[in-house]
Amino acid sequence: MLTEERPELTVPRLAERRRMTAQVQALNADLLSHDSATAVLQSLCDRRDSTSPRIRARKVSIVDSEREFEAIRHQMGAQDDVAVRHRRVDLMCGELVLCRADNWYLPDRLSDEMNAQLLVGETPFGVVVRALGFQRRTLSSKLLFEPLPPEWNDRRAAALEPVASPPEDLLQHKAILQTRDGIPFSLLLETYTKHILII
Repeated sequence: MLTEERPELTVPRLAERRRMTAQVQALNADLLSHDSATAVLQSLCDRRDSTSPRIRARKVSIVDSEREFEAIRHQMGAQDDVAVRHRRVDLMCGELVLCRADNWYLPDRLSDEMNAQLLVGETPFGVVVRALGFQRRTLSSKLLFEPLPPEWNDRRAAALEPVASPPEDLLQHKAILQTRDGIPFSLLLETYTKHILII
């Protein structure tokens, strides 16, 4: 409802921003309450496409450094001589990139079959290691875009302009995957894109 204090704040403009805010917050809540990000994205993909394409992981070329691997080992409590692999992928729904994911994992803590699957094909990490019954421990959750700024009630409506196009990145999560016994085997950095929005 319009108020006398903000007569120029149109309902469509506010509704657009509220809708975007609700979708970003809903995705964030789903990720925080589920162990598998792939499963959350698959559910989103199913809702936006009646043909329900499977989420696929398109590999992206990377250049790694030993210094980076040292930091990863430290975060997962691994010894200095433990091998680390880095897998960067775009998690796709059809041709849309829903998430760009960096995954540093310890191959010695996975089965030979899992390691082989991760080196070839486009199967998401969470699907490959599902048999581990893993748990997700979120280290950080960061909103990169707030369609409705926290202080919007205190602004003049003129400052609340229409969203012509959301930025490319909306949300970022950092998390550790661990076995049922609490042994870490993967560190994830996931950046969720504007394509998670259904506008």
